[in-house]
Amino acid sequence: MLHATGPLCSVDVGDRTSRRIEIDDVLRRTVGGRALATALAHDRIPFDADPFGPENRAYLSTGPLQQSQMSFTGRMNMTGLSPLSDGLASTNAGGYLSRNFVATGISACEFVGESDELLAIHVTDEGVSFEEVPELEGATVPECSDYVADEHGLGPEHCIAIGPAGENLVRFASVMTFDSRAFGRGGLGAVLGSKNIKVVTFDGDADPDVTVPDVQREIHREAATSDDRMKRQGTTGGTEFINDNFSLPTRYFQEYEFEDAASIGGNAVEEKKYEKGACSACAYACKLPTRDEETGLETEGPEFETVYSFGSLQGVGDIVDVMKGNDLCDRLGMDTISAGVTVAAYLASEDEFGNADLAHEITEKIAYREGIGDDLAEGVARVHDQLGVDDYTVKGVEFAAHDGRVLHGQGLSYAVANRGGDHMYAGMLSLEYSGQLDPEGTLGKAEQLVARENYAAFRDSGVVCSFGSDYVTDERLEVLFDADYDDLMAVGAATVGRERHFNNKRGIDAEDDELPYELPDLEEAIQEYYDARGLNDDGTVPSETIETVAPTAD
Repeated sequence: MLHATGPLCSVDVGDRTSRRIEIDDVLRRTVGGRALATALAHDRIPFDADPFGPENRAYLSTGPLQQSQMSFTGRMNMTGLSPLSDGLASTNAGGYLSRNFVATGISACEFVGESDELLAIHVTDEGVSFEEVPELEGATVPECSDYVADEHGLGPEHCIAIGPAGENLVRFASVMTFDSRAFGRGGLGAVLGSKNIKVVTFDGDADPDVTVPDVQREIHREAATSDDRMKRQGTTGGTEFINDNFSLPTRYFQEYEFEDAASIGGNAVEEKKYEKGACSACAYACKLPTRDEETGLETEGPEFETVYSFGSLQGVGDIVDVMKGNDLCDRLGMDTISAGVTVAAYLASEDEFGNADLAHEITEKIAYREGIGDDLAEGVARVHDQLGVDDYTVKGVEFAAHDGRVLHGQGLSYAVANRGGDHMYAGMLSLEYSGQLDPEGTLGKAEQLVARENYAAFRDSGVVCSFGSDYVTDERLEVLFDADYDDLMAVGAATVGRERHFNNKRGIDAEDDELPYELPDLEEAIQEYYDARGLNDDGTVPSETIETVAPTAD
């Protein structure tokens, strides 16, 4: 089976040392990306670790396809113990970092310990160096990129960075790369902040020995020549369809459709788009560099999730206001979903829906933990009682746009997902939107849910962009990775199992597999899922099914 190559680079910021650890056997078992990082996290982070403690570890990891020039491979994975969900979380980001990461000769980088000074860390094919950067305290993400360019001659495609939100331990702080691409969900930016890591750069000349089959050329050619709305409007292209036919959660989940959906949807975004945008080596070019000529505001996006979180959910119907919310989160380093939902909860408590200026003010206050922002920085699950609003989260993670109250299979997915209210964990929504699966009802969907979770986990291990599924078909996956499809899915299943087992050891079980709203037969459907996944009746993983594969921590 094709897999990533290279050692684990373990960086201890407490004593400012690093070492490279051979993990060939782990790579053969896990392929790379999310599966690799999950195995390392499961075996090297103590089950009782504090998410903000020095014993937590954050992992950046790449897959074998980042050692090709194939479209849909300009992404990387990041994994750690989440301060938002209190369980393992993996998230991935696009941009241009992955090839520069691979050029350092490693397959994964681990950050552990806690520095007493704010640090920039520089990883190359020759080693790791540490730089104290007190002048970057409070710096925005673009200011970090400017510093790295001025002082080290490296562009934002070589960097990850956190903004003020990460430094201030906002529980949904993101790790940013290329200024506007986010390792968004789960708050891993706050994990780096707790370690006093402000910036990490990657640069080198290593040339890993991985041969990717020629089918990559067919995929790349088809990506370049295809013509579909995603290239023009990104994920916002479906906004009006979802609003008209399913649900676009509105005014903090009080309503199911938004009267101004057309003003913030795909056409509105496309009108603001001023050039093409892509990720590394990708000919699909579905990114959304946008500009408002009147105000001079430039940002990338918003994508659909931000149109929901800073638009309909806040009762805001002006695309420029949504763009500003998107830009604030990118510069300050926050997940637009969790930030937007949390701000919407505040607007609900104040009866201020539609007040975009207040929404932007509160967004900034969250990043700096100023005033009410200090409470909101904890996330909806920890502040909803104080606000007097319902807790629209699962396992502490704010909901994505795709409404489980209407898409019942997606609702079931939210309930059991190790990552909480995250639409990417299984993607049942695509089956229900397309009509392949009746959105009504939860029973009888468990087998498909397990299959979707396994597929997503493997996709994030390869690493393959989710937008490439029409091009990187199941048959092509077998050719690319030189393995039967069932063997690939077994890697995904093992990854989901390790995530859940780690969370079980932290006390997360069937009581946490729940929703803040009722769905038909949900309890029975969850039991169907447990049976399909081979879990115990209490939602725990049988310990004998979990194998330790990674070198244990010192």
